[in-house]
Amino acid sequence: MKQFEKYLLKIAALIGLFIAPFTLHAEEINMGEKIEKFLNDTGFAYLFQGNWLCIVMIIVACVLFYLAIVKKFEPLLLLPIAFGMLLTNLPGAGLFHPELFDGGHVHWANFADANKVGLLDYIYLGVKLGIYPCIIFIGVGAMTDFGPLLANPKSFLLGAAAQIGIFATFLGALALGFTYAEAGSIGIIGGADGPTAIYLTSKLAPNLLGPIAVAAYSYMALVPVIQPPIMRALTTQKEREIVMKQLRKVSKKEKIVFPIVVTIFVSLLLPSAAPLIGCLMLGNLMRESGVVDRLSKTVQNELMNITTIFLGISVGATTTAAAFLNFQTLAILLIGILAFSLGSAGGVLLAKFMNLFTKNKINPLIGSAGVSAVPMAARVSQNVGQEANPGNFLLMHAMGPNVAGVIGSAVAAGILLSFLM
Repeated sequence: MKQFEKYLLKIAALIGLFIAPFTLHAEEINMGEKIEKFLNDTGFAYLFQGNWLCIVMIIVACVLFYLAIVKKFEPLLLLPIAFGMLLTNLPGAGLFHPELFDGGHVHWANFADANKVGLLDYIYLGVKLGIYPCIIFIGVGAMTDFGPLLANPKSFLLGAAAQIGIFATFLGALALGFTYAEAGSIGIIGGADGPTAIYLTSKLAPNLLGPIAVAAYSYMALVPVIQPPIMRALTTQKEREIVMKQLRKVSKKEKIVFPIVVTIFVSLLLPSAAPLIGCLMLGNLMRESGVVDRLSKTVQNELMNITTIFLGISVGATTTAAAFLNFQTLAILLIGILAFSLGSAGGVLLAKFMNLFTKNKINPLIGSAGVSAVPMAARVSQNVGQEANPGNFLLMHAMGPNVAGVIGSAVAAGILLSFLM
């Protein structure tokens, strides 16, 4: 009992210490006003003031959490995107201020007042300045083996054919009333390349960054669901059973020279594509040169992971209720799946066309891997091929168009930038 009394005395003393400053200055501080101000400043008060759309966005964020954690749909990027979406839609938190980036420009003068700038505003600068996508491309290059592409140069054509979805969707978006810049940003979804979509959209249509990024990564995650029906519809059983000739061995010298030559040629032909292509090839040169293993491993792991976190949170931050919950977002999601489907179909159809003139037949299933979803699209080609012929191994053949698609989407982005900026 005495021990209990001691605890009560200690609690009373703590309460007294807390209240004392207020009682000493009771004349200066109106406790009722302070409590009312505290309650009015809570996020719950903002919700009751008509900000119910924030609740919808928080629910959308929770759905993305479910897809990332339970369904494992692109969790490495979908999870930080969902958390960025959650943070930016918390009423009263003031973590992101779209007005700082109005008109597609960074209003640097407004960053001088730290009280008017949120944490996500600073992180978003990496997207706005084009830093994060380029770093991601260095990591992608360091993790990519261009050997299958060099062993079968025809793969370049299949990767290029898959980009038809980008330009076809560009025309479709224009027909729906989007501006040229917005249509170009929407079209790039057809390349199934998240970093490229983010890079291009941040330049051409930053107001659509959130919906386009979410659409691009969602469709990348749904590659195993979207592509197989298209592949089966466009090919016969006999075509799916085609066994391709084994690829030749690519020399180390070829692998070293390739990124240097591609960087020079593409950058001279299309300077606007130099940032993405240059970073992609830099990462690949680190991998293939064999003299900077430490840098190569860092780019593939630590640097790639850190940048992915910042990129995801930044993209999620742009998905405010005002920017996301409108007709445009619904149109982007619908056009996006059309773009991706056209890209997948384009590669398959070109492979069928090439078989009319080539002696060594191409399995048309590898054409669908021409979209940039590396290596998911190549694995889908392998799986569908083995359904038709269990002894058929298409993975390495499909990696050729797959990595060609990465280059192709970056080049397509450069073309759109040069024409639309």
